[in-house]
Amino acid sequence: MALVRIMVGVLWLTNVNWKMPPTFGEGGGGLYGFTKEAVDNPVFAPFSWLVERVILPNFIPFGWSVLLLESLLGACLLLGLATRFWAVVGTIQSLAITMSVALTPGEWPWSYYMMVALNLVLAATAAGRTWGLDALARPAWRARRGRLSRLLLKLS
Repeated sequence: MALVRIMVGVLWLTNVNWKMPPTFGEGGGGLYGFTKEAVDNPVFAPFSWLVERVILPNFIPFGWSVLLLESLLGACLLLGLATRFWAVVGTIQSLAITMSVALTPGEWPWSYYMMVALNLVLAATAAGRTWGLDALARPAWRARRGRLSRLLLKLS
């Protein structure tokens, strides 16, 4: 599971390279183009409405949040830090990507279904507890009685 976790972390990190500021592809291609596919080839009508009415009009802040989120997601999965939390975040992000592009001509929707499944598996197996920072930090978190330590135990 540690190898799967590392591979999924690398997958997320390598896919931030086409989500580049300052425009994030606004005006054609990149993150903007893939996000707009949710409107052009809708998978789920309420999600398409959200993209058209909220996300695209506020695209630059959205682009920054996606870049930051996916960078943290990839890095934390790669390191095995708060793995369960980040795997759940990865599942949600994979679902959003799926709802954006699964029906786009030329896309292979199973790749997005696999991203959802892989992130769910990482969450279910607490994959950071093997060869990850979760394994190193959990004894210290368990020894402390504070809220943060209890939260970190649950997130790992």
